[in-house]
Amino acid sequence: MTHALALFTALLLSAHWGMGFPEEGKPPVIDTTAEHLRQFDAVHIGSGEEKTVYLTFDAGYENGNTGKILDTLKEKGVRAAFFIVGHFAEAEPALVRRMADENHIIGNHTKNHPDMSKITDPDAFRRELDGLDEAVRKATGSGAAKYYRPPAGVYSEKNLKMAQKLGYKTVFWSLAYVDWKENSQPPHGAAMDKLTRRVHPGAVVLLHTNSSTNAAILGGLIDQYREMGYGFGTLDELFAGNVP
Repeated sequence: MTHALALFTALLLSAHWGMGFPEEGKPPVIDTTAEHLRQFDAVHIGSGEEKTVYLTFDAGYENGNTGKILDTLKEKGVRAAFFIVGHFAEAEPALVRRMADENHIIGNHTKNHPDMSKITDPDAFRRELDGLDEAVRKATGSGAAKYYRPPAGVYSEKNLKMAQKLGYKTVFWSLAYVDWKENSQPPHGAAMDKLTRRVHPGAVVLLHTNSSTNAAILGGLIDQYREMGYGFGTLDELFAGNVP
């Protein structure tokens, strides 16, 4: 197969992670199934047998909000997962060390945040993950955890297989909202409304650390989830036995 044909085939098989919420308090509708994802060691949601929420954050760059988020997580006694990119690890080693020191999971969001579905060469794919791992190792003394999140949620089955072969588990999400636009942040009330109305047992929640709204509402969100009867789990716990 020529390189051009291989690339064309990969693009045909690529997908952009998306969700629909036809019913409040219930898991979203997705374009695939949990069973299909499981064969690649990939998940987007917990089992739903218990009211557990898994907080995850994507960190591409720092603008003064990550420290506030870490403060809140420490105050509330909640462990989260941070999927970081190379720029963040290299520019903010102190924050990365703090994540590790406070027992949060540091996941792999790739070195350069490319469209990974366009990468068909296994060595090139590996370099993206290894590059981030090395940046985390320089900041903390140990590498990132073996959890991978495709940038922008764009992936292909070939990508999932390559990540799996490298020992990674792929983590998508089942609850998110438009929070990453720094200059167009959602109002606090609207953000709380979406994140509470759409929460569901086993929810893997995706938030972005550059969001000032997230930094402001996180404490109240954690409190509200607890008032609704939810507890908080880690990705280690999710993969240990709570995957559907």
